[in-house]
Amino acid sequence: MMKIRGLLCGMFIPLLFNHAALAGEPDKAAPPARKARLQLVTDKFISPVNMAVPHDGTGRLFFCQKEGKVWIVDRKGAQLSQPFLDVSSDMVKVNPAYDERGLLGMAFHPDFKKNRKFYVYYSAPVPNPVKRVLDHKSRLVEFTASATNPNVADPASKRILMEINQPESNHNGGQLVFGRDGYLYVGLGDGGGGGDKHGTIGNAQDLSTVLGKILRIDVNGTPYKVPADNPFVKTAGAKPEIWAYGLRNPWRFSFDKATGKLFAGDVGQAKYEEVDIITKGGNYGWRIMEGYHDFNVPADADRNKLTPPIHEYDHDLGISITGGYVYRGSAIPSLKGLYVFGDYNGKAFVLVPNGNKWERADLELSNRPADNPFILSWGEDEQGEIYMLTSMSTKDGFKGAVYKLVKD
Repeated sequence: MMKIRGLLCGMFIPLLFNHAALAGEPDKAAPPARKARLQLVTDKFISPVNMAVPHDGTGRLFFCQKEGKVWIVDRKGAQLSQPFLDVSSDMVKVNPAYDERGLLGMAFHPDFKKNRKFYVYYSAPVPNPVKRVLDHKSRLVEFTASATNPNVADPASKRILMEINQPESNHNGGQLVFGRDGYLYVGLGDGGGGGDKHGTIGNAQDLSTVLGKILRIDVNGTPYKVPADNPFVKTAGAKPEIWAYGLRNPWRFSFDKATGKLFAGDVGQAKYEEVDIITKGGNYGWRIMEGYHDFNVPADADRNKLTPPIHEYDHDLGISITGGYVYRGSAIPSLKGLYVFGDYNGKAFVLVPNGNKWERADLELSNRPADNPFILSWGEDEQGEIYMLTSMSTKDGFKGAVYKLVKD
């Protein structure tokens, strides 16, 4: 089973300070719990870590299996017997029980219906891996669906857009999302290990590396183009692809269909998980801060230049946030406009907007398996309905399953 963070690595730096009152924390009287029911979509493959939809009117759902295959569930709810794409031979060999590497993200080009292009993000091997220096490389690749069979990708169409050296095996990010602007947003973790110890200030605060960032690129280039209005295009020494920085491992992020706001679940270190609204040029604090709390604060740090999360929760409640979506579907009216998200430990929540604050409430899910599944990720279909991607350990090994949230 995949862990999204180095939770028990024994490499934590103690917090320097705790603030007594933290802006944006939920009120002591939490909003009432919301409810939904889980409806099984498929349980035919393990490690479903990402879901994507082509917005081509076919109603198909595409699921990335961490081990390297993309599977299709058709409009009728049937999983096709042949994978849409298989990049396992081009990847590092991953452990289905525990590995943060693999096939981690997928997104369809906004003009997919015409050009058949889509993008995947996966972990590729390096010739001579060196522990804590170079473990593997994250690869962003464009493929094209077959012109004769829309349910199969054309492997010969492979075009590598970007390769990023990864010093360690964990904190790989991997989310791919196209924005309303037509540009591709790419999530990258801080390079792994505990405490972001790479370099003198950590990768997440270092604008000369793409690690610990969300990138924004134009895929209609060779190999891609950098949008002229990216925030650091004219900053000396900065990577121009950077849209936002100061992130530990933005495992999953999503655009609100109604408002266009970009919500991210950033995986914490030793004590706190956080939800951020990502804006142009924003610095989200890692490794200076973990959530609202001081972590590794340099003497010249100016906290006023950091963008705080809209919510945090501690490890009495969870262990690793797995992101989510603002619900814009029609099947569950009680969730309308709420940010639905979860934690790797199987707990699910919503954030309820209340003025300029977001308050957390439990999301009670009926019809869930007796063996509480790990939540790996979330998905959203063309109608705005939400899906929960899970895996759990059984006597026969690890078993993955995808569920649709429906009205209880």
